[in-house]
Amino acid sequence: MLHPFRIRLLTSTLIGSAALIGIGEAHAQVAAPVATTAAAVPADETIIVTGTLFRRKDTETASPVTVVTQDDLNKRGIQTTQAGIQLLASINGPALTNSFSSNGAFASGASAASLRGLSSNSTLTLFDGLRATYYPLADDGSRNFVDLNTIPDEIVESFQVLKDGASSAYGADAIAGVINIITKKQVVGLLGSAEAGISERGDAANHRISLTYGHGDLGRDRYNFYISGHYVDSDALYNNQRGYPYNSSDQSRVCYNGVCGPNNISNGVTNGVYNGLSTAPDVLIVRPYDATNTVRLGRYQLLNPAAGCGQNSTPYTLSDADYAANTAAPRTVCQQDLVRDTGQIEPKLYRWGVSGRLTVEVGSDAEAFVEANYERSSSTSTGQFGRIRATGPAGIVFPAYTTAAGATILTLPIYVCPRGTVVACTAANGTLNPNNPFAAQGQVARLAGRLSNVKEQNSTLSETYRIETGIRGHFGDGWEYDLAGTANESLLRTTASGYVFIQHLLDVVNDGSFNFVSPQANSQATLDYLTPTQSLHSNSHLYQGQAILKKSFFHLPGGQVQVAVGAAVRYEDLYNPSGNPDYNGPTQRYFVLNAFGATGHRNTEAGFFEINAPVFKQLELNASGRYDTYSSGQSHFSPKFTAKFTPVKQIAFRGTYAQGFRIPSFAESGALPTTGYVTVQASQLPQAFLDQHQVIGPDGKSRNDAYLQGISIGETTVGTAGLRPEKSRSFTLGTILKPLRDVTFTVDYYNIKKTEAITSVNFQSAIDAYYASGALKTGPVTIIPGEVDVDHPTAQPLAAFAQGGFINANTIETSGLDFGLTATHRFSDRVRFTSQGEATWILKLNTSFPDGHTEHYVGTLGNFNLTAGSGTPEWKATWQNTLDVGVFSFTTTAYYTSGYNYSAEDQGSVAGDCSLVPTNRDNLAYQPCNVKSFIEVDMHAEINATPNATFYVDVLNVAGVKPPFDGTTYGAYLYNPVVGDQGILGRSFRAGARFKF
Repeated sequence: MLHPFRIRLLTSTLIGSAALIGIGEAHAQVAAPVATTAAAVPADETIIVTGTLFRRKDTETASPVTVVTQDDLNKRGIQTTQAGIQLLASINGPALTNSFSSNGAFASGASAASLRGLSSNSTLTLFDGLRATYYPLADDGSRNFVDLNTIPDEIVESFQVLKDGASSAYGADAIAGVINIITKKQVVGLLGSAEAGISERGDAANHRISLTYGHGDLGRDRYNFYISGHYVDSDALYNNQRGYPYNSSDQSRVCYNGVCGPNNISNGVTNGVYNGLSTAPDVLIVRPYDATNTVRLGRYQLLNPAAGCGQNSTPYTLSDADYAANTAAPRTVCQQDLVRDTGQIEPKLYRWGVSGRLTVEVGSDAEAFVEANYERSSSTSTGQFGRIRATGPAGIVFPAYTTAAGATILTLPIYVCPRGTVVACTAANGTLNPNNPFAAQGQVARLAGRLSNVKEQNSTLSETYRIETGIRGHFGDGWEYDLAGTANESLLRTTASGYVFIQHLLDVVNDGSFNFVSPQANSQATLDYLTPTQSLHSNSHLYQGQAILKKSFFHLPGGQVQVAVGAAVRYEDLYNPSGNPDYNGPTQRYFVLNAFGATGHRNTEAGFFEINAPVFKQLELNASGRYDTYSSGQSHFSPKFTAKFTPVKQIAFRGTYAQGFRIPSFAESGALPTTGYVTVQASQLPQAFLDQHQVIGPDGKSRNDAYLQGISIGETTVGTAGLRPEKSRSFTLGTILKPLRDVTFTVDYYNIKKTEAITSVNFQSAIDAYYASGALKTGPVTIIPGEVDVDHPTAQPLAAFAQGGFINANTIETSGLDFGLTATHRFSDRVRFTSQGEATWILKLNTSFPDGHTEHYVGTLGNFNLTAGSGTPEWKATWQNTLDVGVFSFTTTAYYTSGYNYSAEDQGSVAGDCSLVPTNRDNLAYQPCNVKSFIEVDMHAEINATPNATFYVDVLNVAGVKPPFDGTTYGAYLYNPVVGDQGILGRSFRAGARFKF
């Protein structure tokens, strides 16, 4: 980690060097025409398109490129560039959305794109063609990425999405494609906007305000300076603010073919039959055991009968039959709907930032600039009531007391002694435990439940500093140079409160200082001791400089042959200490707080070239290559070849071939133990195991007990040194059709193959071996059993964790078709219609393993582990239609995502076999085999009331379509957050104004 002074020194040195001698690739790109200024800006005849070093007059290159302007986002009613990127048809699979922050994402508070379903670490995000630093937290604890929330929205001119490999231009990680954020080169005058939105339910409020001022005209004054600021926020949204079934743990009214879902309310009843004793409610219960804690002497009972079930739970009295069938349960139990009481859909978000840029013409042949951005964003989400009984993260087994069967259950002792007592606590040196109602009888009390006055909460505060500088120009006989550099720092503070610290829990249990009988009576100091707030500081840095030299050398029949060569250097580091380490032993940690972290640093040096040859007017050929070498020992050469053939102006054929690579992430090569949780259906477990956890209801039927509901397993990976880079081969073949002057169709086939893909070791075979034989060690994987089933304390516990490392092993291949449409028709001088559409049809997304078997994911929930069960829908499409009538403009935008099957081959399924369909406690499916498709339509209307003022209104999700029910995806409750985010918000409204002077 660099000292702040060294950071400032390096930054200032980099800026000064670039201003004097130049450094850069992308700052020709920021010379793109500015669409939103308050005064006319001279149009530049050529632009830079992502993926090539040469300027050209159009974006219809041999490589498929999608360009989205700020005007497009405005007319779609999209507040941020981040949201616009996530809605692209080519973004699918393991994308990381802001809403996932409130559902247990490792990289909470951040957003990342996933092109082609190959995950965020195969998608390269650039700012004006230069790299940006990683978000300090890794997605799933393994994938480093650039946070899209750091985009300075108000100065974004457009963003370009290159949908093929681009390692030959940019180096590592550009396997699936590149997202390039293009900022404004010039602003003249005063621009601003203000808007506010809310759902039709009166919640999910959001606001945005911005102000930009620019002075000087490059064409006239030879300089331009602007400064911009913005603020955006959105309120938290909770499950209890939405309708059924998203607002309740009870799914018994969700039915299909006469079969209904389970009632998952804690201590609930399904079809008149009690589900079994639950330890989830925020009410504490105890059970008497003898002094050796081996012989149970009665049932569980409320620790404080006088207080009853408290304000959040409802008492329920078991029938005689249910009481007889459930030997651990008391006569009266407390029912609680945890989804209603604790579920959160969207986190509380706010973001603000400031940016400034100075561009100056230097002499008659050069242009220099410096741009600075500061972005600050915060995310806050709440969790469940404080848990005092759980299996800790990353393999911690609760150490308080252990039964003969190895089960771990928190127990209140008979006697308590002052903290620090080193000898056994007995009647001789202690006092009867005031929290143990059985102490006077010489019995211990096993304790379960949650703390009603403690709630888990997580928040992030991210600050990103970015400085770019460069100069470009001409010299000599047609030589061009581009020189640029960037310094980028990301600071992150994560705060977790309400989590029980294990050693402190043991302390207060053994000295009696915490009032478990009446938790509300504890002082704040006592609560703070039990649940100390954890504040963790992480950071990452990136410093980059590069120089490019270009020249046109000779003519071919189609034009001049262009040659570019360049060199680049880069330093990057990441420091993310674990927030829950076990350096001092397993009790020096928090319950259920994810333990992960990574550190590392490296230098990179690269040389690259590009040759563009217009062989004749109809044929353009291009070749490029780049060699990267890393201080960590890896190196790679990445070539690329493209061709575009235009036999007639109405049709063109294009194709590309590229090789690329992905460098092992800091998290993969240097991670501390990192645990990701995967949802498991009870139907996936062996019947012999299920039989150990069955209860016989009053109707005589055998059912899974409450222990087998909401099952998950933590898959823990440890960073592995010596990993090799992933390698890729990709190609595209496409056509551009222009049947009419203002109508363009594009169709492109893509195929990407990654070899030596980095993956965790095979957890599933070790998990299967554990359930089959109780084996805790299978090859490189270790299994950690979970907490005991209170109804069946001698039964085999669920597998809680599987732990192993990373390996270069798999081959991943994806292919599909991209479709594009752009059409414009003028009915008159005042009436114009514009239509823009894009769609992606995924034909293949497979992973092949060293043992020869292949998993197929398209149209299923796979790759389940990688996507949090959000799966690989086969189709995704967007269609935007705008009608301009004088000063009025009306836009309708439709978004479509196809359905998918309840199966995932990485979960032991066969694609299409419905094996992951949600089931009730009788293991009967209560959903059809396929999740439905999702269509959402948004509307935008605006009026240019004056030449300087525009007023607009948005209606989002016009039809109020709910997200399709998905009871298996675990990124959100009963819906897929990557697909149905706007659906869960419901119909929403937004109004605002833009002005310029």
